[in-house]
Amino acid sequence: MMHSPVSSNVRIMLVDDHPLVRDGVRARLEAVPGFRVVAEAGSAAEALAAIAQHAPDVALMDIGLPGTSGVELARQCHERFPAVRIVMLTMHDQPQVVLESFRVGARAYVLKDCPAQEIVAAIESVMAGRRYYSAGVADALAQASVPEEQLSVREKEVLGFIADGLSSKEIAQRLDLSVRTVETHRLNIKRKLDLDGPAALARFAVERKWAGS
Repeated sequence: MMHSPVSSNVRIMLVDDHPLVRDGVRARLEAVPGFRVVAEAGSAAEALAAIAQHAPDVALMDIGLPGTSGVELARQCHERFPAVRIVMLTMHDQPQVVLESFRVGARAYVLKDCPAQEIVAAIESVMAGRRYYSAGVADALAQASVPEEQLSVREKEVLGFIADGLSSKEIAQRLDLSVRTVETHRLNIKRKLDLDGPAALARFAVERKWAGS
């Protein structure tokens, strides 16, 4: 099935440290009317320089880059070149990596073993202002949410307030509970979700809120 791009000339940059991978992706994309690969890079440093020079509309980035990771590259790219739509194209399907990629600025997340039309669909989606992730990523995120089902309604309420940055005292006031009770809920959440320390709990709470938004 041939997709019709949302723009008559989508300028694309490929970031992957394997030239053969870039060659394959380039061939797939340049077969799509209106898609044009304007730059390639094998590292984060090369990518940032290429973005500054070629001003692509979309950057397809692998995560496993030498030196600086693709996630860190996505963060730097989003901060320095916010107009560039970032699509992660990788073999990594760990939920925490997916969520972190979106958090730092990625607009789409596609696995390398997906059909070629998914890469095209991802580019079309980000050009239209939408997020996109491939079916394999959706499955990984769904499996990651299973432990949360262990939480009680009250624990989920507490988790939501943690995501908003409230202290135990502030949460206690909102829920008309004692601070000690809120602290007990926090401990139970960490135990049920196997989270190590308050920082991990806060990070999980924020990612959960973001993923559900």
